[in-house]
Amino acid sequence: MTSPAAQGNDAHLAQYARLSRLLDSAFALPGTRFRFGIDALIGLVPGVGDFVGAVFGTYGVLVARRMGAPLALQARMLANVGLDAAIGAVPLAGDLFDFAFKPHLRNLALLDRWREDPERTVRRTRLMLGVVPLSILLFAFVTLAIAIAGLVAIARWLA
Repeated sequence: MTSPAAQGNDAHLAQYARLSRLLDSAFALPGTRFRFGIDALIGLVPGVGDFVGAVFGTYGVLVARRMGAPLALQARMLANVGLDAAIGAVPLAGDLFDFAFKPHLRNLALLDRWREDPERTVRRTRLMLGVVPLSILLFAFVTLAIAIAGLVAIARWLA
């Protein structure tokens, strides 16, 4: 017999699954397999749209918390929502990103994988939470080094 708490978690997960589909894949582009949701449409509204999408995204994190998901998984889910909101705020390119990234369905898939194989999902999540920030830092340092080298070359050329 399933406990009342587990039934409540299942109900919240089912509700989050419906919300995720509505936000990320409710509509199909005719003649293609491409799907998009209300989140991408809301994201077209400057300033407000990506904030609203992020607010909806935090519901998934709350569902994960209620289900007892580890903090690493919750952090990865927040990172997905935050990345969508941050890049989505960039005019035009961010709007295209909103149509493709689908953070709510990504987070739903993370929860499903965690329920099926908690240890493997947590290992991969911890790896991802370590590798991605380090990759961003490395990219920033390389970009900075190239910019400095370019400025030095221009200064020498002008001198």
